[in-house]
Amino acid sequence: MTGQFASIADLDEKKTSFVQLSAHCWGYTAEGDPNAGVIITDESVLVVDTLATPVMARRLIGEIRRLTDRPIKYVVLSHYHAVRVLGAAAYRSEGLQEIIASRGTYEMIAERGAQDMQSEYERFPRLFQAFESIPGLTWPTLVFGGPLTLWMDGLEVCVMHPGAGHTRGDTVVWVPSESVLFSGDLVECEAACYAGDAQLADWPATLAVIRALGAEKLLPGRGPALRDPAAVARGIDYTTDFVSTLFACAQEAVAAGMTLQQAMAHTRRAMDPKFGQVFIYEHCLPFDVVRAVDEAGGIRHPRIWTAERDREMWHALQATG
Repeated sequence: MTGQFASIADLDEKKTSFVQLSAHCWGYTAEGDPNAGVIITDESVLVVDTLATPVMARRLIGEIRRLTDRPIKYVVLSHYHAVRVLGAAAYRSEGLQEIIASRGTYEMIAERGAQDMQSEYERFPRLFQAFESIPGLTWPTLVFGGPLTLWMDGLEVCVMHPGAGHTRGDTVVWVPSESVLFSGDLVECEAACYAGDAQLADWPATLAVIRALGAEKLLPGRGPALRDPAAVARGIDYTTDFVSTLFACAQEAVAAGMTLQQAMAHTRRAMDPKFGQVFIYEHCLPFDVVRAVDEAGGIRHPRIWTAERDREMWHALQATG
């Protein structure tokens, strides 16, 4: 861990790419920063995750407008984290009709959305360009329980909650006729898995549900688009390994009665050799270990992160040397 808090010193802009995955599906990637998915038909457009601010969302809208002038009718929230959802206001002038989220995502916005917004901004301000442009929390207009099917000019688009993992409300978007999956942060590639609000015991089983869909292309929450079945399998394997190793270390630490600082050191011995080089690893690991130890110790529902709690945790771990 470095002496500076979280990622406040990370100021380097990332190059964005807008890549076509299939006839109707596109991925907006940013070298390890949060991704967004796009589905374009002759009738309308759907966006999976809005980016963090309206100003940032305008850049994605600009990419879409180079391809189509059709209304952006749907926004799907893969989960509640601020960096994924707070750009939604930018789509209201583009024909937006529905902001879609799972019941679990809606409940987490209500429970901790305001705290999360300030917490995430103070951890990683570069990801919130023009923070002042955010008008407030993003609230879904359509909350689903069971699987939801949208028909976009004859294209079947399945919106579903495959299970808990990254959060308890995780949502994926599946286009079966083109074998494309937009996974949100349930799957990562070449980036650490943020697990500060995770259900770690459930996450591997949810990944098994995703694997069973048989996607041939997958846009992860972070990292490059996975553009063939072998790459999809590697991404799911990578994420399974990350979260399983993290939780196993926490279970061992709790069973041995380790302090949080000892649990961190124990986890690093297992994880640094495999994951220490990936994007935002040092940013995520303190939050991941705290949550993993909590869950291994019986705290099923993640505690709410606030800006104050973030810094108290970070500095306490720093003080151990």
